[in-house]
Parts: sequence; C-alpha cells; structure tokens
Amino acid sequence: MKAWVLDKPAPVESRPLSLSDIPVPQPADDEVLVEIHACGICRTDLHVVEGELPIRKSRVIPGHQVVGTISAVGSRVGEFKPGDRVSIAWLNRTCGICEFCRGGKENLCDRAMFTGWTVDGGYAEFAVAPASFTYHLPDGFDDVQAAPLLCAGIIGYRCLRLTGIEKSDWSGVRLGLYGFGAAGHVCIQVARARGAEVYVCTRDRERHQALAHELGAAWVGDADADPPAMLDASIIFAPAGELIPPALKAIKKGGTLVLGGIHMSPIPSFDYSLIYGERTIRSVANNTRADGHEFLIEAARIPILTRTQVFGFNQVNEALIALKTDAIRGAGVLNIALENPAIE
Repeated sequence: MKAWVLDKPAPVESRPLSLSDIPVPQPADDEVLVEIHACGICRTDLHVVEGELPIRKSRVIPGHQVVGTISAVGSRVGEFKPGDRVSIAWLNRTCGICEFCRGGKENLCDRAMFTGWTVDGGYAEFAVAPASFTYHLPDGFDDVQAAPLLCAGIIGYRCLRLTGIEKSDWSGVRLGLYGFGAAGHVCIQVARARGAEVYVCTRDRERHQALAHELGAAWVGDADADPPAMLDASIIFAPAGELIPPALKAIKKGGTLVLGGIHMSPIPSFDYSLIYGERTIRSVANNTRADGHEFLIEAARIPILTRTQVFGFNQVNEALIALKTDAIRGAGVLNIALENPAIE
C-alpha cells in the first residue's frame, strides 16, 4: 500500500513526509483492517511531524481522524464485519487495568497508544485498529465531512464538558472560543445548538473570523481582544500560551478556562487577581471512548455541518503547510482517492 511516512521530525516547510510503498498491515485477533477513504488534518499532526511531541515510533504514519470501510476483521471481533463504514480516532488503545482505566478516565492511561503518533495512522491506504476503539459512523455524514469529527469534534465536545456547565439548556450562557480552526468551527455548532451565546477571539479575519460570523457567533474579535460581555467559560484551542491572561480577564467569578490542545507555547506569568474569585484553569488530555460515542450521537442529532478544504493524497505536505499558516478555512481533509482535487 501507499503511505506517507515520517522518518525524522522537521519543519513542515521542508516537506518531511515521504511517500512509501509498504505492506498492508494485518489485523491482530482483536483488531480490524480499515481501507481508508479520508483522513482529517489536525494541529496535533503538526506537533508530531515537527517534533513538538517526542518521538514515540520511528517511521510513523501520521493522521488520526480516519474514515473508511472494514476490509478484514480479527478472529475475536464480533461487532464489525467487512464493508462496515467506521472511523478511527486519536485514542488507539489503553491498558484497561490501571486506576485511570478502571475509574472511567482511560484518557489518562499511562500506557495508552495514540493513532498517528505511537502507532501508524491514516495518511495511508489502510490502517489497523483495535475493534473496541473503533467507531460506527452515524448516517448523514459523507466521508470528508465525517473526518473532522474524529478529533476536532470529539476534543471540542470534551472541552465543553469540562467547562462545568452541566445543564442541558445553555440559554443565557456566554462561551468564549479562542482560536477558530477545525475544533472551534465544530464546537460553536454544538454550543449554539444547546442555546449558548458564543464569543470568538481569533487572529485571522479573512477566513476564521468570517466563518465564525457565518456560524452565528454573537461577537467576533481579534485573538487578544476584550469581549463586550463577561463570559461564563472559555476554551482556548489555539496553541498559544499568551492567550491565557486575556482569556482569564474575560471570565466571570467561578468560571472555567479550558485548554484544548495537546501542546502549547509557554504561558507568561500573570497576576493572582486573574484567577482569584474561584476561576479555574484546566487542561484536556485526549478523550475517552464515551466522549466519542456521545459526541457522534449529538453531532448527528444537531446535525453538525463541517466546513472542509479537501486535499489530494499527494498533497499531504502542502496540507500541513496550509494548516501551520492558518490558510485553511474550517478543517483540512485528505481524500485518499484524489490526487489534485479542486479546493472546496
């Protein structure tokens, strides 16, 4: 099969991924083999490719928002059959026996494996994954639309959970979003469907701010701007530590600031007054399978409409450069069957 392989981390401008012919992986007894149709492009892929995340596997195939069909199943797999349309997400496998796994916090498992980082991912024609960490896809999403749901969507959903806003009706809730790429443009749709007013802070006016307006933001401003109202909670999707002080400044007493990235630039010092009043800062680490199942149900019910920019399979390095330079409006997706598609 053809696959894009990272031999050594390097800036994406140097086009470090190389196209290779490698054997099709064979599923273990508890795994499925997926023929890949589409794979979302995520900022975490940038962190892997450029070495901001430590090397965990040599010659790794990145990509962890995988959509395709089952090609083969292992001998102990009963919940899937060849031809089923499925998806593979970031959390690939956990130990199942540690205190975190037994306590409903499998996202914190110290022995967890991650698609496209510690095991091979979706920038390829085929991939294997444990059946128990593979998702059935709800009807209504085509392959390209579904791909961003598998990380941008699931992580955004977990961020919303960790804001501490527990009521089902969010009418009157004011939510801030800092950064408005793939995760932000899905998260706003979930929050607005629940009734929240969403205030978006993002630096790209031509693409990201315009899309935020299009998706019904109550207010849109620059990344470090002061929203016109105090917020109940905020989520920072941008990997920019310098956004934490202005985001805290805009949150009400008792509010929560959620950090939605796996990597962030250094956080500057700030006055204690910004967290006084029982304001909380908390990070999001990975996701649980429950997050994935619950989000896909809610995404289908809303329904979420992802905005995508499609890249052909031979455009992987170009797609990562576009992501790094904030040149993608919404979410970038590789269509494995295409070589040089028209940009949507």
